[in-house]
Amino acid sequence: MSLSDALARFARDAGVPQDEDGVVFAEPWQAEAFALTVRLHEAGCFTWSEWATTLGDVLREARERGESDDGSRYYEHWLAALERLIVVKQVLSAADLDQRKAAWTEAYLATPHGKPVEL
Repeated sequence: MSLSDALARFARDAGVPQDEDGVVFAEPWQAEAFALTVRLHEAGCFTWSEWATTLGDVLREARERGESDDGSRYYEHWLAALERLIVVKQVLSAADLDQRKAAWTEAYLATPHGKPVEL
């Protein structure tokens, strides 16, 4: 199965927002988070069931905190679920994840506008 086929299937099964042209991403980072999730799933880092449960937990917790459910923060919740699952499944430790996020932030802030961020 090609990556594009896997992405389409994964998006459909996950209830990811789509239009007639496919998956809808408002920002490039959303597409990257989505693709990383698919790749980690394909690599066997977690099962589809584990992913669905974790994303559901994060969305439920957001509702319980009283956050609006208008879909505008869907990928923020997606990313939170991915980070949670990465730590739970010991793909990275919490400390390693924090270090990578800090390194990315530093690289992003040091990268001129329009240039790709490199770590």
